[in-house]
Amino acid sequence: MAKLLVKQVRSKINCPLTQKRGLEALGLRKMGQTVEHDSNPAILGMINKVKHLVSVEEVKK
Repeated sequence: MAKLLVKQVRSKINCPLTQKRGLEALGLRKMGQTVEHDSNPAILGMINKVKHLVSVEEVKK
């Protein structure tokens, strides 16, 4: 299964509550923080919801 690096690049200030909760569910609490997740439909759906606030890279092993 592919791994994804998700980095928060924009602030969650003035975003709807659903997007703030999406960032927290991904494990992103502050600007510049990076987390690694498996690529599955649930994670991809959360990333799609906040795609304007994060950058996503696929990890090459």
